[in-house]
Parts: sequence; C-alpha cells; structure tokens
Amino acid sequence: MKKILTILFIGLLNFTNHAFSDEKILNYLKEGKKLIFIRHAIAPGNGDPDNFNIKDCSTQRNLDKNGINQSKKIGLFFKNNQIKIDKILSSEWCRCIDTAKYAFENFETFDALNSFYDERFAANETKQIDDLKQYIKNWNSDKNLVFITHYVVISSIFNTGTSSGEIIVSDKNFNILGSVNTM
Repeated sequence: MKKILTILFIGLLNFTNHAFSDEKILNYLKEGKKLIFIRHAIAPGNGDPDNFNIKDCSTQRNLDKNGINQSKKIGLFFKNNQIKIDKILSSEWCRCIDTAKYAFENFETFDALNSFYDERFAANETKQIDDLKQYIKNWNSDKNLVFITHYVVISSIFNTGTSSGEIIVSDKNFNILGSVNTM
C-alpha cells in the first residue's frame, strides 16, 4: 500500500509540475516578443523521396490525417490562449506549408526554414541559419514570431531534437524557455 501511495504521489508531482510549466510557457507567450519554432506536423516517413520537387507536393512526404488534425490542434492552442502573433513563416516544403495552412491560415514562406536533411540540400545549412538569424536580429515586434520548419533546422539552432508538431519557445537570443508537445 505504501508503494502505491508513493507512486501516486510521484505521479501527482509530475502532473503538477507539467501544469505549472505549461502555465509558465503560456505567460511567456502572452508577454510577446518570443520566437516560436514549430516542427511540421505528422508526415509519415523520413526525409524526402528521390524524385522530390519543391513545386510538386505529390513528390514529397506529406501530412497524413493525424498530421492535419495535429495542425488544427496547434492552431487552437494559439487561438484558445489568445496568443498574439506578428508573423508566421513557413518552410517551402509542403508538409510545413500544410501545417501552417491548417493551423493558422495566413502565412508566408521563407527559404531559410527549408530542410537541409537530404545530402542534396546539406550545403545550404550555413547560409540558411545565417539568413534566419539575420531576419530575427532585424525583427522587432511586441507580438510573437512563428516559424514552421523541420527537425534539422530546429536542431541546428538549439542543439535539441523535436517531435512532429512540437512547439519550442525561445527568446530572441535563442534561449529555450519551454516547449509544448502537441501529440
């Protein structure tokens, strides 16, 4: 019985800490002036097909039904919590564009957010990250800036992994303030 109570107590502590951290992240987001990096929603598979063409979604890995639902859930998170957004920028890859479309509707594409996972695009990493950092350096708003991008871009900036649809919140100096798992 003592073991069961200990397990329940630890579970309650974890639940309480999780709720507190979510509240803390929401407060950061409501303050504004935050960078919000979102890895595209669920798109089954890994990397891009050999016949990948950036202008043809049928040649790309795309969101499935779960990814579409996850994207809508991301949008509801921002809407229901009344988080103010200055601008939403998306990678030119269809899975990012679709995540942006289902979550927010209004967005622009920004090539600095494109994937460089595939060896065909690996040489673009340094220029893309430099372009992204320059954009952020010049950005000035009281609202938040949203980036919908790929695992490799987020990993390159923050040296951390993300799951599909995960939201990373940071300040303008790339200090991670928290994350939201949308699974």
